[in-house]
Amino acid sequence: MAELPPLVKAMRDPFFYPHLPPRVDLLQTHISYIFLTGELVYKVKKPVDFGFLDFTTLEKRRHFCQEELRLNRRFSPDVYLEVVPISVDADSFRLGDDSEVIEYALKMRRISEDHMLYRLLEAGRVTTDDMQRIGSHLARVYSAIQGDERSRAFGGLDTISTNVVENFEQTRRYIGGPISKETFESIESWSLFFMEENAALFEQRVAQGCIKDCHGDLHLQHICMEGDAIYIFDCIEFNERFRFGDVASDVAFLSMDLDLNGYPGLGRVFVEAYTEASDDSTLARVLQFYKVYRAYVRAKITSFMLDDEGLDKRARDEAFQRAKQYYGLALEYVKGNI
Repeated sequence: MAELPPLVKAMRDPFFYPHLPPRVDLLQTHISYIFLTGELVYKVKKPVDFGFLDFTTLEKRRHFCQEELRLNRRFSPDVYLEVVPISVDADSFRLGDDSEVIEYALKMRRISEDHMLYRLLEAGRVTTDDMQRIGSHLARVYSAIQGDERSRAFGGLDTISTNVVENFEQTRRYIGGPISKETFESIESWSLFFMEENAALFEQRVAQGCIKDCHGDLHLQHICMEGDAIYIFDCIEFNERFRFGDVASDVAFLSMDLDLNGYPGLGRVFVEAYTEASDDSTLARVLQFYKVYRAYVRAKITSFMLDDEGLDKRARDEAFQRAKQYYGLALEYVKGNI
């Protein structure tokens, strides 16, 4: 295991923080260090470049911290608090000091892991009323986001087709692995045919103002329900192409995730509540397309894990089965079985 950078070591010390938490827990993703410090969370971006995101300079990390704050405040204004500079003096790091800034951290209020939607579902604590509330809440948030000219550029069929075709180009090599040739060809031909036959519908969605600066990663792990409060978090900040699009694509993402995890009834309740609250008259006509798209994107991303030589056999087998499950779900949508 690689040694942690000096700043990360410093941020694991409770005395680094003004509120002196009793302990600090460190979580890592491929792009961030996340420090759980009692009632507060600090996130520091790693200096990485994966093509679809680039955090390699201090200025870029500052910019994307500020973007993460701005964009997520649309969904959870009382969770995302501020961007905090970190300075260094000799070997000492100081949080909140802007004299010799060497890093930035996004400061957030910690929300309960036990109240994440996926945890509540596992515990059997989610009702149809809850899903109606989430649908209505999301509709209110998106009603406040303008579908302006810049957003509309992401809703054209050329852009959508580029994204869809790219998915198939990037997953063709997995034929014979987690996806069969027949399944691949069925999903590909259906997707291309739908776009060809529904060009006017996609144009109508643009004209109706349905193309917006959305969330981009709306699944069960990114929703929390604490009492009457609904928190939606971890919006994509690092790549506009992954975030801008039809609101139906975000709705389809959460609906797809509910289907995948065995809650299709709750998924239907959510979609119906969103549709009613938003008065979106054409969402139902594109929902199947976007559910296929979202399931396939998750299949693709999971398939990419099979190329990671660092994965052990167990992790690789789990990724294989998960990818196969997503491909299968996309096929079920194509067949109209869900």
